[in-house]
Amino acid sequence: MRDVPFEKPVTVETAHVGRYLTITGTEQAADFLLHEWPGKRGSKHRAALRAALDVLEQRKAVGEARRAFLVAAKEADVFVRDQ
Repeated sequence: MRDVPFEKPVTVETAHVGRYLTITGTEQAADFLLHEWPGKRGSKHRAALRAALDVLEQRKAVGEARRAFLVAAKEADVFVRDQ
């Protein structure tokens, strides 16, 4: 497995209101989706996790994982400060 940095980091609000975390790559995105995701875990959440894991396993491009992460955040009403 290989961690791949996002071209542009994504800063999201965590489960603690007013606290933010900057996601810089696929490994961190997968960990956040698995362990710290503050919103609902629907189909977009699963797709984002799958995309991050696929990048780690060199089956997808990193841009796909970043886009899927942003779509999941929108679906779950997770505030994204930087896109």
